[in-house]
Amino acid sequence: MKDQMEPAEKESIKAAAEDISREFKTLVNSEDLDSIRQLQHLILGRLQDSNAVLSHFNEYSEHCFAEVSADFSRNTRLLKSMKSDLDYIFQKLRSMKAKILATYPDAFPDDSTIEELDRRPDLELPQ
Repeated sequence: MKDQMEPAEKESIKAAAEDISREFKTLVNSEDLDSIRQLQHLILGRLQDSNAVLSHFNEYSEHCFAEVSADFSRNTRLLKSMKSDLDYIFQKLRSMKAKILATYPDAFPDDSTIEELDRRPDLELPQ
């Protein structure tokens, strides 16, 4: 196998490459390329502006989150504690109701009796 080409062969390849290059240049209008280049620069500028706005918004959001995250954590703990307390209260109420029903079976009316006893208007219904 030959490592080097002959100079005449190199010249013919170079000439063919230049011919093909010239032909490709004639396929594309230089004004179209300039127009595309200008549009790309315009798009690049808009994307850079958008990136700057988004970066500013991210910094602002991070600052706001830092301000309220302690309140969120504290309120979350408070709500969990309140839920636990309410669960305990309702458990005790159910237990007390069961004991009362065992002692006094007629202490709590059933659904049909509740409707007869409660003659107040339902404020939730449209009139």
